[in-house]
Amino acid sequence: MLAKGQTVIQYMEQLAPKHVAEPEDRIGLQLGTLQKEIRTVLVALDVNDEVVDEAIRLEADLIIAHHAIIYRPLKQLQTDTPMGKVYEKLIKHDIAVYVSHTNLDVTEGGMNDWMSEALGIENTSPIHDLHNEQLSKLVVFVPKSHHEEVLNAVLGAGAGWIGNYSHCSFNIEGFGTFVPREGSNPYQGKAGRMERAEEVRIETIVPHTIRNKVIQAMLKAHPYEEVAYDLYAMDLKGRSLGLGRVGKLKEPLTLAEMAEVVKEKLDVPHVRVVGDLNRTLRKAAVIGGSGGRFYPQALFRGADVLVTGDIDYHTAQDALAAGLTLIDPGHNAEKIMKGKVAEWMQQKLQENKYDTKVVASSVNTEPFQFM
Repeated sequence: MLAKGQTVIQYMEQLAPKHVAEPEDRIGLQLGTLQKEIRTVLVALDVNDEVVDEAIRLEADLIIAHHAIIYRPLKQLQTDTPMGKVYEKLIKHDIAVYVSHTNLDVTEGGMNDWMSEALGIENTSPIHDLHNEQLSKLVVFVPKSHHEEVLNAVLGAGAGWIGNYSHCSFNIEGFGTFVPREGSNPYQGKAGRMERAEEVRIETIVPHTIRNKVIQAMLKAHPYEEVAYDLYAMDLKGRSLGLGRVGKLKEPLTLAEMAEVVKEKLDVPHVRVVGDLNRTLRKAAVIGGSGGRFYPQALFRGADVLVTGDIDYHTAQDALAAGLTLIDPGHNAEKIMKGKVAEWMQQKLQENKYDTKVVASSVNTEPFQFM
């Protein structure tokens, strides 16, 4: 069974929810339609003529890309321009293009976490906060006979996280009263008679992003025909989501050693380095793409080095004067996302019994040559 385009993108937005993207970022479906079955998904960093030819060879129906093919509003679509030819080819072969950009950067388990893991940066937090997750308090009343079943269902769906602690809840016993009315089908008791039931009040924390999932799990496990539960908005904020990551290195490295790690782990032939090559680094920051403007935040959070692409001359001078070293592996280092997204998506589709294939693009879209 092949997955529909909408299904593939629903999975993609579980990995990288659209609401965490930077404002005005060009994300989502940029070309084509999702109202079709998908034989093959091609995951690419960029969409250029070579990548489209690869998609045609693979009989791909959908490209999931990191960088937008339509970044500025189109005033006209001329098919005799370089990009116009790309659009024409995509349309003629019915290949849709979906873009996941800063939402993939920001999300937990996305671009910047992949880069951090590759470089040996641990116990990370965002360099630049964009969002604080909204939290709710879930309160549900459960008969004692089903206390553990409902509790495990709610916590298993992802509720109950406070910082680095999972499965947090508060449980207190009491009794509930109710009168089943005509037409009801009560779990216990008889119609028209006041009932007193031994119950447990369960309280736990629920992030807004999984609220529906948690409630559905709770309702499925609960034996009552009408479930008594409450959701309260909380002033307490949850985890921070933002651009970049900063954390401790697994072991101290010199700047020269760190540069070699970056070249190897991010699979780049060349890096630019700013700072004393013999300086010892203990805390590192990384931002995929062009993150030089965030060097003050990286410095404020205690980083000894910032790994990011497209660092300009004056930013390098300013960071060096401020005491921060820099390693620039180029923008194309974000190609790490191709294999990671393809692997994640293929597993998700297989878990749900779909035969749709997911392939990481083999096209090198690095525009620079290194002499």
